[in-house]
Amino acid sequence: MTNQSQYDKITSDLLRPIRLNKGFVLWLGFLGISLVICLYAYTLQLRDGLSVTGLGDYVSWGMYLANFVFFVATSLIGMLISAVLGLSGIKWASPLARIAEIIALAFAAVAGIVIVMDMGRPERLINVFLYGRIQSPIVWDVTVVTLYVLISTLLLYLPLIPDMKICHEKLEGIPSLQRKIYKILSLNWNGSPEQEKIIKQSTKILAILIIPVALAIHTVTSWLFASTSRVGWDSTIFGPYFVTGAFVAGCAAVIIGMFFYRKNYKLQDYITDNHFDKMGKLLVLVSLVYLYFNLNEFMVPGYKMKKFDAIHINDLFAGSHAALFWSVQIFGLILPIIFLLFRKMRKPLPILVIAFFVIVAAWFKRYIIVVPTLEHPYLPIQNVPLNFKIYTPTLIEILITIAPMILVLIIITVLSKLVPIIPVHETIEQLEESK
Repeated sequence: MTNQSQYDKITSDLLRPIRLNKGFVLWLGFLGISLVICLYAYTLQLRDGLSVTGLGDYVSWGMYLANFVFFVATSLIGMLISAVLGLSGIKWASPLARIAEIIALAFAAVAGIVIVMDMGRPERLINVFLYGRIQSPIVWDVTVVTLYVLISTLLLYLPLIPDMKICHEKLEGIPSLQRKIYKILSLNWNGSPEQEKIIKQSTKILAILIIPVALAIHTVTSWLFASTSRVGWDSTIFGPYFVTGAFVAGCAAVIIGMFFYRKNYKLQDYITDNHFDKMGKLLVLVSLVYLYFNLNEFMVPGYKMKKFDAIHINDLFAGSHAALFWSVQIFGLILPIIFLLFRKMRKPLPILVIAFFVIVAAWFKRYIIVVPTLEHPYLPIQNVPLNFKIYTPTLIEILITIAPMILVLIIITVLSKLVPIIPVHETIEQLEESK
């Protein structure tokens, strides 16, 4: 096959998914209807207040805050793939960078909406910007989340500029408005050495900048918990504990995305079994680090067994939350590590199943971090209704919790139909370099 034929094939293969089809319309319609149902539940909460949820005087943070921590965590994968692996010169991660960035941007952008859902008076959010105090970790959180979304957007867009030019010239059968948008976004790209240098240097600078911002976004989130004296949260390792847990959730999300993009977009030549194998090894690595922090988090207070630590740990290990706690640890951490040590389990289908268990367990892990601690305050619980003592989410609360997840899927779905999932220009460059 001649060079031109290879370039044409790469372009054709990677641009082919950018077309409306019946499956896309049906999937987007399903997501849209589901989102409307969930948003209706939110209108009920706006009308009647947080009394429609299972939240109360003691468990004032529940599924909503667990959801927020999960969303912030999953968004860190963009930094790990694009920045850490990219700056390290690891070539196999290049085709996955855009998938990771799309996932990261979607989760980070929606994280702000998630926190609003926990507010009884969401219109007062503006006060954080108008009257926020530097002493408040909430202000830090809002600042780093906003900054992370901005840098992630740029880190997604800059490498897209050459591909926007290719989309403008090569895509057929698209609306004229869409073609004009591609032309505008391509910023008069002509592939000159000067332009190539600007793109590469700018991307490298952003990749460097996003590392401390990404670490800060989840470290600050952990400080929202650790800055209190509550048992279960009063820990000095919550920063790295949250960050490593974020990498686990993010790796699982990317693996799931890889599988469906490869299958639905017919990208077997570009997302290969080797990529799944490498991502499986990466998941094992971050999971082992996360396992270490899990052991540290419970072994130290478990050894000392102070009064209130004992109450909290006994509840997790053998009490009302034990089934969920051990399920998360076994099915979301220990078994995935063991299974992924075997090469056969790092094939596309087996690793998809493992990644699904990991990401579901990652969400419930955040639930375990939030709820049991709030159910064990220092002050005795007395003369209060039973529902104040035990947190049970309501149907309305569950639907509102699902809404951001649907919104993330909508953002990922739409972006996946507007831009090439695998970088076209970069893939052609790598082909030229390999010759």
